[in-house]
Amino acid sequence: MIPPTVPEARKLILAMAAPKRRRRFLLEWSVWRRAHQAVAARCRKASLAAKRAARTTAGTEEGPPEAVTIAPEEAHLTDEQWALVSPLLPPQRGEVGRPPHDHREVLGGILWVARTGSSWREMPEEFGKWERAYRRYELWLKQGLWQRILEALGEGALPGPVTEEQ
Repeated sequence: MIPPTVPEARKLILAMAAPKRRRRFLLEWSVWRRAHQAVAARCRKASLAAKRAARTTAGTEEGPPEAVTIAPEEAHLTDEQWALVSPLLPPQRGEVGRPPHDHREVLGGILWVARTGSSWREMPEEFGKWERAYRRYELWLKQGLWQRILEALGEGALPGPVTEEQ
């Protein structure tokens, strides 16, 4: 078990003044919590050791293919690509309410994720929030718009999670 922290020791001292049932509960809870944290710490340490070992042996063995890295500047849509895709997209929202988020910027982020095979959370901030891009991708996928965008761009077989049917 791990030793109690200062705030936990303070709680235990205050628990000594509590009624007997409450005191017993608080003491048992403290013991359980410290045992649980000790197990979690051991698991975390083992996981880090396994990752470290995998990194050192990765050079000697054939590991998973490395992710393709694309600079965010290279992922932006060119004017020609935008001219092909823009008629397919729904109109931007009007000026009432929140300001609209540019389809071109969000689409650039979605394509960056698709081309690199990276996770949504790794999407560069210059494309906006990853949550917004993911929600818009999900919407376009449900509407069948995503496949038409890929066909218009000639990228029907992009690698990564974005092109997989769900």
